[in-house]
Amino acid sequence: MRFFYTPRWLHYLQPDYVWRRQDAPPRTLFLTFDDGPIPEVTPFVLDTLAQYNAKATFFCVGDNVRKHPDILQQVLAQGHSIGNHTYNHLNGWKTDNETYLANVESCTACLPEGTTMFRPPYGKLKRSQRNALKGKYKLIMWNLLTYDFDNTFPPAHCLYQTKRYTKEGAIIVFHDSLKAERNLRYVLPLYLEWATHNGYTFEKL
Repeated sequence: MRFFYTPRWLHYLQPDYVWRRQDAPPRTLFLTFDDGPIPEVTPFVLDTLAQYNAKATFFCVGDNVRKHPDILQQVLAQGHSIGNHTYNHLNGWKTDNETYLANVESCTACLPEGTTMFRPPYGKLKRSQRNALKGKYKLIMWNLLTYDFDNTFPPAHCLYQTKRYTKEGAIIVFHDSLKAERNLRYVLPLYLEWATHNGYTFEKL
């Protein structure tokens, strides 16, 4: 069973996380992109966003930033915001605290000073890790997951479900990754076109 949206009860159980921007202006959405930056996909995302004057937030893997600093600079130059997604895309549930927290800091060292947003890969974080991080970072989750990374879903199904669960203030997860590329290239332009036509605007977190 896959949920494209996060249930409201989870928001109440985990108040340390940002799930949705309830303070957002009317008809505002927040696109986020996880796992980049990479040359095969991130420039496509940037070009597509520019066509719709859309701003977004990129949660970057530190090792990808190390390998592709020029693409990170493109992200920043086009007015988008960035966040930390660990250095090696670690699963917090499967990683001891010392290793995990050191990996987060290794990513921070690759990002511009003052980067304060963090999203755990897979959305998986132990309570002890959360408690160690929440004083330094804004912990950003989501309330709409596109499943662009799941190639068992046809692209049209991803698009349909993403439109279906779109609500004001939604934090929406796409991925600028090779795994998501097929669905992303189909869904993102059509979703931006649909949302713009329906009066939505896209801002960064």
